Amino acid sequence: MRFSALTQLECPQCGLRHDPDQVIGLCSCGSPLLVRYDLDEIRAGLTKEDVAARPPDLWRYHELLPVRDPANIVTLGEGMTPLLRLPAYGAELGVENLLMKDEGLIPTGTFKARGAAVGVSRAKEVGVRKIAMPTNGNAGSAWAAYGVRAGMEALIAMPEAAPEICRREVTVVGAELKLIDGLISDAGVWIREQLAVREGYQDVSTLKEPYRIEGKKTMGLEIAEQLGWTLPDVILYPTGGGVGLIGIWKALNELLELGWVEGPLPRLVAVQATGCAPIVQAWEQGKPESEPWPDAKTVAFGITVPKALGDFLVLQAIRDTNGCAVAVTDEEILAAVRRCAELEGSFVCPEGAANFAAVKHLREAGWIKPGETVVALNTGTGLKYPETAEL
Repeated sequence: MRFSALTQLECPQCGLRHDPDQVIGLCSCGSPLLVRYDLDEIRAGLTKEDVAARPPDLWRYHELLPVRDPANIVTLGEGMTPLLRLPAYGAELGVENLLMKDEGLIPTGTFKARGAAVGVSRAKEVGVRKIAMPTNGNAGSAWAAYGVRAGMEALIAMPEAAPEICRREVTVVGAELKLIDGLISDAGVWIREQLAVREGYQDVSTLKEPYRIEGKKTMGLEIAEQLGWTLPDVILYPTGGGVGLIGIWKALNELLELGWVEGPLPRLVAVQATGCAPIVQAWEQGKPESEPWPDAKTVAFGITVPKALGDFLVLQAIRDTNGCAVAVTDEEILAAVRRCAELEGSFVCPEGAANFAAVKHLREAGWIKPGETVVALNTGTGLKYPETAEL
């Protein structure tokens, strides 16, 4: 069978279908696009056993990824991160089956490498040679690294308050870095201004190209495989732009349609900080999309996104899975960083720690029930945020 079963791009808002073999951003209606595959072809030609015999990286799922020719794959060895049981921390939180998907062990130190690997590979395949994006830090460092490995020029704009190591990661690979006095939304304005006068760049901002989701969805594929093709009861995800949560939701639905897993799907939880919680506010108000969050600020810098382009998809994912959205304080986040390190020896990023603070809330409220299997995504290594550890 084909290396990729890619068929088309589809708009989740207006339903319009697009040819995937072109440089493309958003749908003409302004919505992000989703990648579709011939799942009948995959079902007929691939088994779970076939996948298990492949190398332990995200490309083991290549039929469900958009790169048609393996010669176009740009890789640093990303994927198949550990799914760790947390017995001590779980006992403290009252969740005996608490697991952590640890993305801190992936190239560039965060889950952003997944989206960059697939996004850059597909961009290379359709002829892109220059990429540009705004970032809170980690996505920029990942796309800069993979872009350089693919022989591309990269233009990255990030807030001055972004983690120092992310700024250094961008410059060390030779990408162009612009520091912005403001938030990621302000960095996005600067990128748009530059693309109006610079030729040849593709805007690879969050959800403004279709393939970052496909890289991120491999977290969902891996969780299912690592649990023996069964599904947990709950998955918590720190939510800024929301691509990871959308991707996991998409992956699990594809597996369900393939017949590789059985439902129901896990209840998906979007976790935000009280200093920037537009998704939580929209969820609580029963709205289909969010409003821009004023004066956004949190120690979990990676989820400081005042308004996500794909917010309607995040809200649909948590609604369709009977999930929820939860906001936690910076004090709770920092306390969770410490407790995870003290009890389990794992120094997680503040975004990942937010999930554990949310687990505490949800267990105390009875939303997480005794005996349920709960997966929390740690989206990056705490080493990128040394200031969160007291000396």
